[in-house]
Amino acid sequence: MILKDCQRAALEHIRQHSAARREVAQETIAHLLEMSNIAQEDFPQALSSIQSHARVALHFHPDRLSQNLTSVADLLLTDGLYKNQFETFLSNGALSPDKGGYRDLWENGMFGEVYMTAHVTPSDRPKYGALNLMLLPDGPSPRFGSCYFLLKPHVLPRCTFSSTGSQLNPPEKGTLDTLDGVLAALLTESFYREFALGVHNIRTRQLIDHLRDNLTKPFQDPSTQAAARNLDYFIEVQVHGPIWLADDVEILVADPSFKRTKTGMLLEKICEGYDIELFWHCGFVLNVEEVPLDFRGPKMPSLARRVASGTFLDVEMIGEAAADLKRHPERWRDRGPYEYVLQELKRLWHVLVKFGKPNNTQK
Repeated sequence: MILKDCQRAALEHIRQHSAARREVAQETIAHLLEMSNIAQEDFPQALSSIQSHARVALHFHPDRLSQNLTSVADLLLTDGLYKNQFETFLSNGALSPDKGGYRDLWENGMFGEVYMTAHVTPSDRPKYGALNLMLLPDGPSPRFGSCYFLLKPHVLPRCTFSSTGSQLNPPEKGTLDTLDGVLAALLTESFYREFALGVHNIRTRQLIDHLRDNLTKPFQDPSTQAAARNLDYFIEVQVHGPIWLADDVEILVADPSFKRTKTGMLLEKICEGYDIELFWHCGFVLNVEEVPLDFRGPKMPSLARRVASGTFLDVEMIGEAAADLKRHPERWRDRGPYEYVLQELKRLWHVLVKFGKPNNTQK
């Protein structure tokens, strides 16, 4: 992959940032290994496994509509290319695709102002994902979408990494060859809290063993596994350069609520057309009477009742509501301005992930 000057500069900026902090990070790692009675040579084996076999996950909602009312799934099928929010004006996180906006400013700050030059185009900006280290069936960061692509490991050398969302500007950043700070933060979490990226009761020894042994195994069918519901803890990945479905994507994991729907058929066509393996995870369904008042705000129960088709809520219904909001914002004015209602629907998805039961009913 031939990267543009700004993309190479972004990678080098993060590499230098990490290299300046490398000695302290390595001291932290060595201390945690000693305190955990782990041989020093075990860590390089785990690191090598990550560098050679880890996959980046790109979460997305396939039924969200673009500015011209074309769905994400339609765009993926037609273009064969995964785009960033500066191109699509869509985001499942903070939407700010304008020059001088929030994301523009934090990206330029993070990557050393490399996107400030006039010749940089929207497509030159990074695409955001999460590192799929714990192999959770609903993905490493489901808050950003009900479906996710898993990229082939050959993409890793053109990625940068941060220990959490880059909008928080965490100091632990790195490239594939300078991951010390990011991994020191991960090991610290496992040592002091017995927790790692959404997985509880995992100590440092278990984490090292998992990273060394399990990333090389064949992908396991996620439909047979319980969802991890990890909304908040992830290693963010910024992918530099284009992401072509035919060349860079290996697996698609989709929500079963899309089976036998127009969106589901588009997802199947994407996988057939671009030689991507398709899996379905267990999904989420929630009785609207079980939507709490104290998670993502007191307006969630009333929104769930409005969005749901009958008694139960799933992500396809949330997508239908988002599409209706896009086409007919006047119908939703009783709940607030367009941007506010859109944010409410994002929060309702978080509620569904947190409290939903496996979606065993097939359409």
